[in-house]
Amino acid sequence: MSLDEQLSHGFVLLPRLLDAAGTAALGEAAESVLARVTKKAREGAADVTVWPDGHRLEKVDGTTVHWEPDARPPAVRSLAPVTHLHPALDALWADERITGPMRRIVNSERLGPFTSKLNFKRAGVGSEFRWHQDYPYWYCCAGPDAQDVATAMVFLDDVTADNGALEIVPGSHLAGPAPRDRSEPTGLLVDLARTDVSGAVTVEAPAGSVLMFPGLVVHRSGPNVTARDRRSVLLCFQPAGRPGLPGLPYRAERLDDLP
Repeated sequence: MSLDEQLSHGFVLLPRLLDAAGTAALGEAAESVLARVTKKAREGAADVTVWPDGHRLEKVDGTTVHWEPDARPPAVRSLAPVTHLHPALDALWADERITGPMRRIVNSERLGPFTSKLNFKRAGVGSEFRWHQDYPYWYCCAGPDAQDVATAMVFLDDVTADNGALEIVPGSHLAGPAPRDRSEPTGLLVDLARTDVSGAVTVEAPAGSVLMFPGLVVHRSGPNVTARDRRSVLLCFQPAGRPGLPGLPYRAERLDDLP
């Protein structure tokens, strides 16, 4: 399928874009960053926040540690932002294999970083992420500019339905902001009573593949019920010259602008 055909569905999958050696190096970088950051967090050098849904977040070294809510022993769900913590991760912002297609998705010849993230989805404990769009959270920070942000998700491990592959609703980006579940504590998840997700597809791909999608795509990921991790690096791009997410305040009242 051509890039244009994929874009019409709201997401682009580039299988094995990175070779095995490059993917392994990114995996090593991810684990190095995780070890360093969580050591400091466990030593008490963190600023703790608990979200309305009970999830615990700790800020340390310029990143936010998001802990798996029910994992025992404790496990990290994600770190964000992360590229400033390791040169191998930072170099991805300038990788033409990624930025070439992303210019088409963002519709800008000059790209800038919005934010970055490491998702760990550990074997046996990686939890689900319910149906959502990235857009509402970004809108609370960036306002209308959030519509121009898109994500490149670099798979560090083979991704399957059993270890928490993304499920995406093709074409859902064309409908704009989806109705939100007003009964959910964060106000950020999709209301399934008013959103059709019956046509969702599961995106399975080998390690080194890259999945790209804009913030208005409706998607979810299931739990990891396997003995294999499902790690990924997420790079969120925007047109150059705009402030990044880490420097923007979260304004929950902006949710009132959305359906």
